[in-house]
Amino acid sequence: MENRRDNWPGVNQLSAPLVDQLVADASDLEIQVSRSANDSRIIDAGLKSPGSVEAGRRIAEICMADLGHVTIVPSDITEMNFRIVHVDSEHPVLSCLGSQYAGWSLKYDAARKFRALGSGPARALAVKEPLFEELGYRDEFDRTCLIIETSDLPPDDLLDKVSHDCGVSPDSLTVILTPTGSLAGVTQIAARVVEVALHKAHEMKFNLDSILSAEGSTPLPPPTDDDLLAMGRTNDTILFAGSVSIRVDCGDDAARQLAESMPSSNSRDYGKPFAQVFKDYNYDFFEIDPMLFSPAQVTVHEISTGHTFTGGALDYGLLCKSFFG
Repeated sequence: MENRRDNWPGVNQLSAPLVDQLVADASDLEIQVSRSANDSRIIDAGLKSPGSVEAGRRIAEICMADLGHVTIVPSDITEMNFRIVHVDSEHPVLSCLGSQYAGWSLKYDAARKFRALGSGPARALAVKEPLFEELGYRDEFDRTCLIIETSDLPPDDLLDKVSHDCGVSPDSLTVILTPTGSLAGVTQIAARVVEVALHKAHEMKFNLDSILSAEGSTPLPPPTDDDLLAMGRTNDTILFAGSVSIRVDCGDDAARQLAESMPSSNSRDYGKPFAQVFKDYNYDFFEIDPMLFSPAQVTVHEISTGHTFTGGALDYGLLCKSFFG
């Protein structure tokens, strides 16, 4: 089988036009653009600006470096009247793991502590995560974009460190800020439904080179100013109602095992809204079973044999409990 990684494009060059268009349409998207003290470009998509679902959709495509498409469609679910976020990619490993995954731990411990996870194409310049060595990928470009899920402005010293780690000048760094419960935040997080599946496949030691394409969908969570509630809803939409379909070339046995083992219902912590699970573990994220972080339903299509395998199930009852309390 051909190694598709040999022809992987540059995620930063691909995403740059999308970032420029986001800035050009800032007023229509109800987001704000400014410059930090060190001249980095800051896009506020929900801190002081209201933001919008469309802004979140576009930010999700920036996260995926324009290697995935995100659409918002009406729901046909009778149990709830929420729109559906649909994601598809012909380059899921690079777009989801090489760019979209929130794997860059950002810390600043001076006068004002700041903790957040960074996602987007900037990760592939800084390559701070062991994941990039496993992927065998490092990007090169003279400008970049980092997406941070946060309700605080990052300190200027942290922005200096990010631009240094990415090998770009501060004025060539764009940082997009999306609070978890904001309109843009819930949208771009729901659009990680395929990324969650790809990350779980990686954790399961599945051969990523055999993944050819992927698509997925999940209901769009309602926004909220409550950070804990927002974290719960954005996790629950994928854990209880996220559906992912993956095309592979790996043989039936591996395809069947992937479909049966991946769904969130295999976790010991499945069955309660995430906010309650988090509370039950005294708000210690690392006590939660890692197997929980998966889509509810997974379908795997093996292209060589033509066989299809499905695991898990959607549970709108649990999702309604999360969304409506």
